[in-house]
Amino acid sequence: MLSNSIVQICPNIFPIMPIIRVALDVPVATLFDYLASDATAQDIGARVQVPFGRKLMTGVIMEVSACSSVSPGKLKPAAHIFHDVPPLPLALLDLCRFCSDYYHHPLGEVMMNALPGRLRSSKPLVQKSTTTFQFCFTDAGRAADTASIPARNIVQNHLLARLRESGVISHEEAKQLSPRAPKALQKFVTLGWVKEVPIHPASVTKAVSGPALNTEQQSALAAIAADISEFNAWLLHGITGSGKTEVYLRLITLLLLQGRQTLVLVPEISLTPQLEAVFRARFPTTLLVCLHSRLNASERVNGWLQAQQGEAKIILGTRLAVFTPLPKLGLIIVDEEQDGSFKQQDGLRYSARDVAIFRARQTNVPVVLGSATPSLESYYNAINGRYRMLRLSSRAVKNAVLPTVHCVDTRAAKSKDGLSQPLIMALEKCLARNQQSLIFLNRRGYAPVLLCKSCAWTATCHRCASRLVVHLREKQLRCHHCGHQERFPSACPECGDQDIVPFGHGTQRVEAVLTERFPDARILRIDRDSTRLKDGWERMLKDIYEQRVDILVGTQILAKGHDFPNLSLVGILNSDASLFSTDFRAAERLFVQLMQVAGRAGRANIAGEVLIQTEFPDHPLYHALRRHDYDTLAQMLLTERKMAGFPPFVYQALLRAEAPQINAALDFLASAAAMAESSREVEVFDPVPAQMARLKGLERAHLLVQSGSRKKLQEFLTAWHTKLVTLPVRKVRWALDVDPQEF
Repeated sequence: MLSNSIVQICPNIFPIMPIIRVALDVPVATLFDYLASDATAQDIGARVQVPFGRKLMTGVIMEVSACSSVSPGKLKPAAHIFHDVPPLPLALLDLCRFCSDYYHHPLGEVMMNALPGRLRSSKPLVQKSTTTFQFCFTDAGRAADTASIPARNIVQNHLLARLRESGVISHEEAKQLSPRAPKALQKFVTLGWVKEVPIHPASVTKAVSGPALNTEQQSALAAIAADISEFNAWLLHGITGSGKTEVYLRLITLLLLQGRQTLVLVPEISLTPQLEAVFRARFPTTLLVCLHSRLNASERVNGWLQAQQGEAKIILGTRLAVFTPLPKLGLIIVDEEQDGSFKQQDGLRYSARDVAIFRARQTNVPVVLGSATPSLESYYNAINGRYRMLRLSSRAVKNAVLPTVHCVDTRAAKSKDGLSQPLIMALEKCLARNQQSLIFLNRRGYAPVLLCKSCAWTATCHRCASRLVVHLREKQLRCHHCGHQERFPSACPECGDQDIVPFGHGTQRVEAVLTERFPDARILRIDRDSTRLKDGWERMLKDIYEQRVDILVGTQILAKGHDFPNLSLVGILNSDASLFSTDFRAAERLFVQLMQVAGRAGRANIAGEVLIQTEFPDHPLYHALRRHDYDTLAQMLLTERKMAGFPPFVYQALLRAEAPQINAALDFLASAAAMAESSREVEVFDPVPAQMARLKGLERAHLLVQSGSRKKLQEFLTAWHTKLVTLPVRKVRWALDVDPQEF
């Protein structure tokens, strides 16, 4: 049943009519051939149910052919071809093939990854009508004797008065009058007084006018608009608060006038509510859909189908949305393009930013990469002419300026409970002015370590090479890597001493310290724990905007993309930890994070101030941060990377392996290295344990491969991967990670 070829013309093989070649969700890099007497070329891209072993599986038809390399007696018939939704377009099939080839991942798993969960099941999709109706007053209703309706029937009389006034009422408007109003309307329909009329989307989309553009915004908009009908990769490098979103909105307006769709990718779910609200306010008559993992199955598939059918003109989503079928695609926007969340870390290890660029080139549409702190790879491509650079160097709001940044030397200004005296005084001034402040600490929980002072025991996770984090309010110890939880011990398990104490600070501890220090302040903690409930993040945002919060305590959720007009102070704690990391990307990530969180202050008409508590105030990174000078630091980091032979000057792939025992993982990698063909253009390093050597009960190791040529690296990986799949695994799980972001 296996077919290793995907060609349509098959010489010297068995002629049978017709054959479908199906991509299935199995870890095998091949298509599977089945008989399908009713299949036609129009079924390419359709879902199909086929027998596989002893069960039925759902796959996607990639090809329809008249021949097969499998003998006729071994071919099985397909069970059912689904026609419940239109087939996937050929362009999306090509995009999935590219991802399969470039990331060396089975095509069937790539295809299933691109589909909403409901379309991966073996059941046909029953679509509910998305058409909405309104109720119109008829001539019969106007002429009818309505005196028969008793005066005490307030709901029906109110409905009639509303219909006489406007002639029409929607279902939602009726429900606002009274919960019983829809039932009353159905009675009027039966009497012939009103009729249901479907509401069709407006053929001409109108946008609410936005603020006037400054000179830099106008130049950026004009440059992209001039080449809006062809592929270009634009890097929109704008400081925080420079109005990148307004440029996006103007570009979307231009695309809507042309009847085309825009795909907007954001790195994290937490960024979607605010951006969605901005888009809906600007385009109230335009169908916008959001696609992210917090949607339930019905919400996701409905939005996906509206995009596929061309009804949704704006598609806002996280990384998986890059695979959404869009028949009228005219523009792709990748906001916060530098963010590591665009890189999938398991399964299909793709970069949504890179796939977006390929998709834009494939469909000949522009792609805009927006960032205040571009990734070094994108910045390097821009200064070398592969991307086209556009700069926004001033804040968009009149009189708004970048915040002043000061470093608090904690060697001299000692901190109490994690907060230095200068930061405490700045918080007091902020509260006195009724302005908001933000304390940023990228560490949730109460404390990162539980320590015994007698024997130096610390609570560690038995499944990971990490310490358990103290969650004091819940009286639990938690691993933030695997989710393992334990009860808070009453004494040290090693020596029995009851003097075990939380060491260090997390967001919960900082919140408790601030509550004690400022009892009248309204303090809100925002991290993954506090935003776990559905709609919890949206409610918190509303409280911030409506100024029901004085002090925010938060992690990286708050670092980017948010516009809090009344926020004037940002305090940054514990940023030194990344300064001397062995990860060559650590300095870049720290600078990006600090620039982003510093940019939350002073975005409107109030001055902003940023205080960074550090023991290394003279570090070059902090010097660049005080000057808001991304370019100088980027040039310095690029020079270091060139000397060391790191990306973007080389291209890398990482063969990852994990097993119950570290020796098994290392032995597998050693065998893999021995199978690699030696080449002067591709360098294969020795296997080593991963930085976090144990995760979720498995020991981890990896083997690095790199080359100065992307093409040569891909040629090597293609040949090597063919050999890797033949290796005996012996309880070893392995994966090839192309363009890795984590080691």
